[in-house]
Amino acid sequence: MRRLVSHPASVPLALLAGAGYLWTTNPHEPGHLLPRCPFNWATGLLCPACGATRMVYDLMHGDLPGAFHDNAALFVLAPVGLFLYGRWLAEGLRGRTYRPVIPGRYQAVLIAGALVWGVLRNIN
Repeated sequence: MRRLVSHPASVPLALLAGAGYLWTTNPHEPGHLLPRCPFNWATGLLCPACGATRMVYDLMHGDLPGAFHDNAALFVLAPVGLFLYGRWLAEGLRGRTYRPVIPGRYQAVLIAGALVWGVLRNIN
């Protein structure tokens, strides 16, 4: 079986490099080398993840209300993602593989929640 990541430290190093760039680049201002959401570009609507870059920037600079405003759903779910990432990293450093299994009904709830969030955030 082929490993997708050659070393557990490669992901944290890539995240650190991205965080370093984001720390110095305000995504609330135009003209930076930050990608625009392809869904937003094509439709003009906000996808469920739109605002994630701005949210992370605000979190890095301690602006919790701003981060919540940028994407409330991701702000609330961020601790779950951080836990899963920490678990994956810890297991990888021990030489073990961690693959969380999300049961089908939870996958359906996540997808339905993302669809509802995507609709609600575009209603003016």
